[in-house]
This record gives sequence, structure tokens and C-alpha cells, in this order.
Amino acid sequence: MSPADSFDDFVAARYVALVRAAYLLVGHRQDAEDLVQTALAKVVRRWERIEGDPERYVRRVLVNESVSRWRRRRWREITTDLPPDRGSPGGEAAVADRLALRAALAALSPRQRAVVVLRFFEDLSVNEVAELLGCSSGTVKSQT
Repeated sequence: MSPADSFDDFVAARYVALVRAAYLLVGHRQDAEDLVQTALAKVVRRWERIEGDPERYVRRVLVNESVSRWRRRRWREITTDLPPDRGSPGGEAAVADRLALRAALAALSPRQRAVVVLRFFEDLSVNEVAELLGCSSGTVKSQT
């Protein structure tokens, strides 16, 4: 299988999960899709080196790019607390739960948000999160 085919297969299999994780990192659907596209554009250049285990590398790029975007945008953009006006499966309780989760994640710093998303949404161990973020396991525990 060629590297291009391998990359295409990875994207086809993992795109939805990557967008979900990115959404939890950034809090907006369009920003999450942009973040995944940016991360995949960076990853494709190094695909032959990481082809054996790309998941961890892609997650790390997502987190790093999320933090970088936050640093660049925090003085330029103003976000709103109002959700888009559209229906949602699961009714009002599900919407309220999602809004509460979104508000709780938005209150965290990008680094803390990354720890929470990787630890509990992506179900990674403390050591795996520490390795991905380049910090100690104690830091991951305190950020959690």
C-alpha cells in the first residue's frame, strides 16, 4: 500500500473522531474542522515516518495547533455563548448537557482542556497524556 493510500485510509477511518476531539478542544464545530484540516496538512508531510502509529502523532499536532491558535486569536476574536439556532437529537436535556460541557471546557485554559479531552474523552492513561503533552505525569494529574 502506498503512503498516499495509507494516509487516505487513516483519514477516512479517523476523521470523525478527530473532529470530535478537536471540537472539545476549541468549542466550535467550524474551528474544530479547520483545526483537523490544519493538523492533517502538517501530518501528511511526515506520513512516511509516522505511518506505523500515526494516532498519537496526530493527536499531539491537534493539541499543539489548538494551543497555538488560541494564543494567536485570544486578542482578536470574541466568541459568543449563544449556540446556533438549530434542533438537536436527544431533546432539551441533551442540549443542556452539551452546553454545560461546552461551558466547562471553555472555562479551562487550553492546556487544561487538552489534558481533560485526552484523558477522559480519548481515554488515554496519565502517562500517555504526559508523553503527548511533553510534561510529567504529576502535571497531568494536577491539571485534571
